[in-house]
Amino acid sequence: MWRSWLIGLGWLAAVALLLVSLLYAFQRKVIYLPTADVVPAAATVLPGARDVAFDTADGLRLGGWFVPARGQDTGFTVLVAPGNAGDRSLRAPLARALAARGLSVLLFDYRGFGGNPGSPSEEGLTQDIRAAHRFLVGELGVPPDRLRYYGESLGCSLVAKLATEQPPAALILRSPFVDLPSIGELQYPFLPVRSMMWDRYPVADDVRRVTAPIVVVYGDADSIVPPEQSIEVAAAGRARAVPVHGADHNDRSLLDGPQLIDTVVTP
Repeated sequence: MWRSWLIGLGWLAAVALLLVSLLYAFQRKVIYLPTADVVPAAATVLPGARDVAFDTADGLRLGGWFVPARGQDTGFTVLVAPGNAGDRSLRAPLARALAARGLSVLLFDYRGFGGNPGSPSEEGLTQDIRAAHRFLVGELGVPPDRLRYYGESLGCSLVAKLATEQPPAALILRSPFVDLPSIGELQYPFLPVRSMMWDRYPVADDVRRVTAPIVVVYGDADSIVPPEQSIEVAAAGRARAVPVHGADHNDRSLLDGPQLIDTVVTP
C-alpha cells in the first residue's frame, strides 16, 4: 500500500513539475494577448485619423493611428500606452472621445500586436513606447510640455518609466498595478510567481521618481487589478486618485466613460 501511495505521489509531483515548467516556458503567451485580426485603416474607424508608422531603436517598424483634435484644439496630445490585449482599434472610442474634447491622440500597437513584427517583452515594449515618443516629438513636432501620457493597466508601467526619462505635462494611469508579479501571485497563488517571472513592470517604483503631475483612475469593483493596488500606486506617486464607482477592469466606463475622459482632459 505504501509503495502504491508513493508511486501515486511521485506521479502527482511529476505532473505538477511539468505544469510549472510549461507555465515558465510559455509565460509570455499568458501575459500578452494580441488579437489575430487585421487592423483596419485609421480613417475607416475614426474620420480624419491617419495611419502612421515609426521605427524602434532595435529596428522594428510599428504601426499606429494619429487622431487630430476636433473643434477647439487645446494644443495637447495624448500618447496612449494600451494594456496587454487586443489592438489599437479597440481603443478607438477613447481616441474619439478625447479628440472631441480638443486633444490629439496617438494610438499604436506594441511589437507582436496589431500586425506589427516582433515578440512582446518588457524590454521590447519599453523600446516601443520610447519610439512612439520620438515620433511625436521628432517627426510631428509636438512640444514635450504639450504631451500627456495615458497608460492602461500594463501600459501604466511603460508611460511611468517614460515619464522618468522624458517628463510629460501630465501622467494619467488607468488601473495601475504595483508590479506584474503582484498580479501573477493573485492569479497563481500556488506558484512561486515572483521568482519565475521574466517581466516585472515595476509601476510603483517608477512613479516615485516621476516629477510630473500624476492622476490614477481605477474601478472600485476591479476584479483583475485590485483597487488596493491602484491606490498604493497613487500613494507612491503622490497622485490624485479618481475612483470610478462600480467599474470592473474592462468596463466601458474605464474606456471612454465621462469621468475618465474628464480626468484626461483636465488632469
